[in-house]
Amino acid sequence: MSVGPLPEDWRAPTLEEVRSAARRIAGRVHRTPVMHCSVLDDALGGEVYFKCENLQRIGAFKARGATNAVLSLPTEAAACGVATHSSGNHGAALAMAARDQGIPSWVVVPDNAPRVKRESVAREGATVVECRPGLANRESALAELVDETGATPIHPYDDDRVIAGQGTAALELMADVPGLRFILAPIGGGGLISGTAIAAKGVAPGIRVVACEPEQADDAYRSFREGRRITLDSPDTIADGLRASIGERNFRIVTALVDDIATVDEDAIVAGMRLLWERLRLVVEPSAAVPVAALLSGRLTLDGARAGVILTGGNVDLDHLPWS
Repeated sequence: MSVGPLPEDWRAPTLEEVRSAARRIAGRVHRTPVMHCSVLDDALGGEVYFKCENLQRIGAFKARGATNAVLSLPTEAAACGVATHSSGNHGAALAMAARDQGIPSWVVVPDNAPRVKRESVAREGATVVECRPGLANRESALAELVDETGATPIHPYDDDRVIAGQGTAALELMADVPGLRFILAPIGGGGLISGTAIAAKGVAPGIRVVACEPEQADDAYRSFREGRRITLDSPDTIADGLRASIGERNFRIVTALVDDIATVDEDAIVAGMRLLWERLRLVVEPSAAVPVAALLSGRLTLDGARAGVILTGGNVDLDHLPWS
């Protein structure tokens, strides 16, 4: 189905807001390392640098946006706590940021979310509320929760504060690796790729920003091609962090700033995960491997160019690795 636009007075976050977010969250999240492997360069067709957000607090880039959002709240609103819906990583990140500030948090989690992610949310101190899978169920459960608790809802991706926070990963990557011609990141709801595009295009207007998405959850790809926002209620992909449909403001930013969206099949995602383990000894979750899958499968060609890839997270159930 298609969804109407945001109000005309809405504007996207700016590069300066991303830089402000970087200052705000400094010391509260990790400045994650960048890794490079010449053997992988040959396999992927270019000079590829990996921003290791799998080594971030709570094991995912989501720590950035959640921390920025919580620290941006007025004192009175913050005292009532925060709430969200999440398949896991954003929920854990919001719980962590709330705990750091001494305020309560509630997280609506679909009952098909990976066990390791549900446990992470609870471990960070949130009250976990389970719901049936599907965006409509998640949003309905969150609305009820906010009514009951008075908490401030922090959307996982369709939120300017979250978008600005996520963009800080790209700022760091570009500072650490000058001369990037491409920057790649997965796309689900679109918070990371929105912030990435704002940061990357703001710093280097000529850089190509490419979003990467599972074929079995290709709402962003179809939205991008058709010029209207399309949503999927409950897509089935191993990349559980990318099952959310692209958000309204995220679609606008993607349409304006992202150069292309590449889709990949499930086998390619698993191959990308395995390659990162074998060559870099990095355990990443399926969502993080989607850009690597796009390069491996030839859905995107670098032609020898220098590229940066944001490895979004490392919260994978080690008892159920997809090649074991």
